[in-house]
Amino acid sequence: MTGTFPPLLDGPRLAPASGKPARQLVVILHGYGADGLDLIDLGRAWQGQLPDAAFVAPNAPEHLPFEALGGRQWFALEERDPNEYRLGAQAAQPVLDRFLDDELARHSLDGSALALVGFSQGAMMTFQCGLRRPSPPAALIGFSGPLPGAGQLGPVNTQSPVLIVHGEEDDVVASYHAQAAQKALDDAGVSSSLHLLADLGHSIDERGMVLGGRFLEKAFGPAMPV
Repeated sequence: MTGTFPPLLDGPRLAPASGKPARQLVVILHGYGADGLDLIDLGRAWQGQLPDAAFVAPNAPEHLPFEALGGRQWFALEERDPNEYRLGAQAAQPVLDRFLDDELARHSLDGSALALVGFSQGAMMTFQCGLRRPSPPAALIGFSGPLPGAGQLGPVNTQSPVLIVHGEEDDVVASYHAQAAQKALDDAGVSSSLHLLADLGHSIDERGMVLGGRFLEKAFGPAMPV
């Protein structure tokens, strides 16, 4: 009987700006209907603060069902309700876990050198996977995405600090999801910071990039001297 294995992921990468071997790995997870190229510029924006970090933005494993529009998905979205988010993120987690393990091995890093950053559906995967990694990541950042299973979170690791950034004017994922995520994380004993940004819809703006860069810099600690 032939076993089934999760598909291999790949996407755009940035080597450490220092030119040295990577000391940290930042994995950036795109949203529904996009791909890795959509968010790899976050890595470019953060390279100055994290010169020893490698960045990668993997393409999600599935094509959209209506391929004429292009883009990819971490899991299918039809009902767009909390139960679908929870089940979909759980189903996609092994694929992402395998990719993270392979990328860490590629750079000879352990799990504590990892940070996960996600936007929208990618934020769901950041929360789903990052909170359950055997070795807790250094940081988790979720932009404009719900916490899957916020009402029934279950056991999670509590060592990874979490940053939640959400636009108050988001008409795709309402900002109350961010507040629900923080409450669920607080109840689970996870340290989290929430920033609701005025006059921002379903996107990442310069304020979000700055917040994310500072959060990662603090989580990883100061860069090694040249």
